[in-house]
Amino acid sequence: MTADDTRRAELAAALAEVRERIAAACTSAGRAPEEVRLIAVTKTFPAADAALLTDLGMADLGENREQEAVDKVAELRELRPEAPVRWHMLGRLQRNKARSVVRWAAEVQSVDSVRLAEALDRAAGNAREAGERTAPLDVLVQASIDGDPTRGGCPLDTLSALADEVARSGELRLRGLMAVAPRTMDPGEAFGSLARAADRLRRDHPTANELSAGMTNDLEMAITHGSTCVRVGTALLGARGLASP
Repeated sequence: MTADDTRRAELAAALAEVRERIAAACTSAGRAPEEVRLIAVTKTFPAADAALLTDLGMADLGENREQEAVDKVAELRELRPEAPVRWHMLGRLQRNKARSVVRWAAEVQSVDSVRLAEALDRAAGNAREAGERTAPLDVLVQASIDGDPTRGGCPLDTLSALADEVARSGELRLRGLMAVAPRTMDPGEAFGSLARAADRLRRDHPTANELSAGMTNDLEMAITHGSTCVRVGTALLGARGLASP
């Protein structure tokens, strides 16, 4: 068995286990597993791993750093030119990176300010005019559950204004809400607060029905509170910082 075969088998087993966790959490919450989308977070891992994940049926891949993503997206396109991949920008994003991100991302889940939304709107429009995009950019507004600005995210009491700005834009499509549970909070409390914010958002924007919440350590609690999208890296690919074959 080659190293590639060994890695493929590792990823297949990990993917099956994560899908089982999602299914079990959905059953406990009285939900259908099809309601929860899985994004494989490939940050710090090579494009070769991303290629193997697409072989296993993964279509949604996520990155946290724009600079790393640019090279990985291009390499994966060479490795698997026919793979139907949707790339998601998950990490904090500087406005000056908007022009680059709109060229490869189908969705940005980390929009946390009006100025960033405006930058992405302009960049997406320019990319469409240049033939680099064929559709609007899907956007999730990132919420800061505890209001701590150091981790990114928009405070809950200002989410509505930001969502309204995104919805008014011409090149952005408001899809919903994303957040990371603060380590200082009980996950149930954090995701409960997030679920209430998502309900308020949907009242004003009925098509913004995505709730991206839950990672390796807390996906079950997030699903209990209505998450429709979990972002999993470690449980699929292994501990960060370790080289992948």
